[in-house]
Amino acid sequence: MATPDLTIYYNTRCPVCDAGIDWLRNKLLALVRAGTVEFRDINEQPDALAHFGASLDDIRRRLHATDEAGRLIVGADVAIALWRLTPGEGWLATLLGNRVALPFTRFFYDRFADQLFAWNKWSGRW
Repeated sequence: MATPDLTIYYNTRCPVCDAGIDWLRNKLLALVRAGTVEFRDINEQPDALAHFGASLDDIRRRLHATDEAGRLIVGADVAIALWRLTPGEGWLATLLGNRVALPFTRFFYDRFADQLFAWNKWSGRW
C-alpha cells in the first residue's frame, strides 16, 4: 500500500477530538478509501511518533500528522492541512492559514488544546 498524503494521529478518548475526527473522516470518505488520508488512534499506537520526540501526552494535547514525505505536522497546521482537503472547508484554510492569520490561529488553537487536555485529564479520560 502506498504512503498516505496525510496520516492523522488523534485521541479517541477525548470526546471532542473523537467527534471532530469522525465528522472529518465522513467528509473525507473518498480520500480515506483511496488511502490518501489515514486516521490513527494514538491510544492503539502510543509510540507511533516517538522517533519525532512526541510523547503520548503531546499527541493527546494537540493533533499530530505526518505528510507524504514523512514530515511531522502539529497542532493548528494539521487542522489547516485537513481543511485544505475537506470539501467546502478550503476557505477556512485560506482564512486562518494565511501568513498574517497563522500566528493567531496557532496561538488560539494551542490555548484551546491546553484547556481541552486539562479537562480530559481532570475527567479521568486516561
